[in-house]
Amino acid sequence: MQSPFHALGASDSVVAALARRGITEPFPIQSAVLRDALDGRDVVAQSPTGSGKTLAFAIPLVERATGKTRNPEALVLVPTRELAAQVATEIQAIAGARQMRVATVVGGVGIVGQGKAAARSDVVVATPGRLEDLVARRLVRLDDVSMLVLDEVDRMLDVGFKPAVERIVALLEGERQTLLFSATLDGPVGELAAKFTRNPVRASAPARETEAAPVEHRFLTVEKDAKLDHLVEVLEGERGLALVFVRTKHGAGRLAQRLERRGVRAVALHGDMSQNQRTRSLDRFTRGHADTLVATDVAARGLDVDGITHVVNFDPPDDDDTYVHRVGRTGRAGKTGTGVTFVLDDQRARVAKMAAVAGIDARCERTREYLDDPAKPQRREPPRVAAPQGGGGPRRARRGPAFRGRPRR
Repeated sequence: MQSPFHALGASDSVVAALARRGITEPFPIQSAVLRDALDGRDVVAQSPTGSGKTLAFAIPLVERATGKTRNPEALVLVPTRELAAQVATEIQAIAGARQMRVATVVGGVGIVGQGKAAARSDVVVATPGRLEDLVARRLVRLDDVSMLVLDEVDRMLDVGFKPAVERIVALLEGERQTLLFSATLDGPVGELAAKFTRNPVRASAPARETEAAPVEHRFLTVEKDAKLDHLVEVLEGERGLALVFVRTKHGAGRLAQRLERRGVRAVALHGDMSQNQRTRSLDRFTRGHADTLVATDVAARGLDVDGITHVVNFDPPDDDDTYVHRVGRTGRAGKTGTGVTFVLDDQRARVAKMAAVAGIDARCERTREYLDDPAKPQRREPPRVAAPQGGGGPRRARRGPAFRGRPRR
């Protein structure tokens, strides 16, 4: 019986490689773009993390690469090291079917060896900053790139990569196919899409059911000096893996150390770590040797780890997009998840506004004050924080996990 991937234009060898991984049915985003992408057309797709978008561009890259150029033939730009590693792994899993070579280009790794590997590869998956370093040192040439993928463009703009992306695209000569994927196509992302593509096919697909699983949203009013105690209390409950978000790189490392001293198996992930350090932290976390990962937003971009049951906003995010992205790390694989946000008194109005735009009712729960230590003075129960009425609307709710909180009307 012919595979659905055959019907979309995939070759026997690639279909066989997919089948060996247990992939026999395409996800909606793959069905929406594969035929056009395999025909060489430009594609602009709105597709969030977890939607299966990586194979939507990996299959066309592998199928259309000729393997006859002296330099890389396909280039994939992503916002973070972790996402680069994940994307490269996905591509490599099917690239062997057609003897294609894949290289990863990210910071924190020896640049000379990385440049040699990239120069010998057919497909390069790169973060913009390190790729510019390699090009400046003439360790890799982009002359033969005929296929360009821009993945998670909204996140690349969030972390300030727009100038670097524009400089890199300006170096690509001759005819090329461009495939652009982003969770949103509004504003600057839409402008880049119009600038970098020609008569593109436009597609939109929802996240897989893994992102539609129910997530419980909890907002806890806490005292600053008691945040660590409350975090330990949350982490000591019944759970799987937990992802804890903090605002700063220094704060991530410090909090992980403090949790270790309290008996929590925690590791940190932030931008000041070398690539080897980041890889070791992620490896410990994904293998279950550590069950808590303390990370900054930049370090956790593109993170897709099974088994995360709790996301804790130790420091609340500044906007609804970031909140949706953070909490979207849980409630996957059809399992429920929990998002917990710690809110200080002076943050209540901002958090309520943020939650209102995301379509969530951010009423704060009363925490067990000072963990019920009778030796410490008890505070009065803080007022509940309700999302303000009027304006906003649930414009982002559809992109994140299914909210269990009360949506705005």
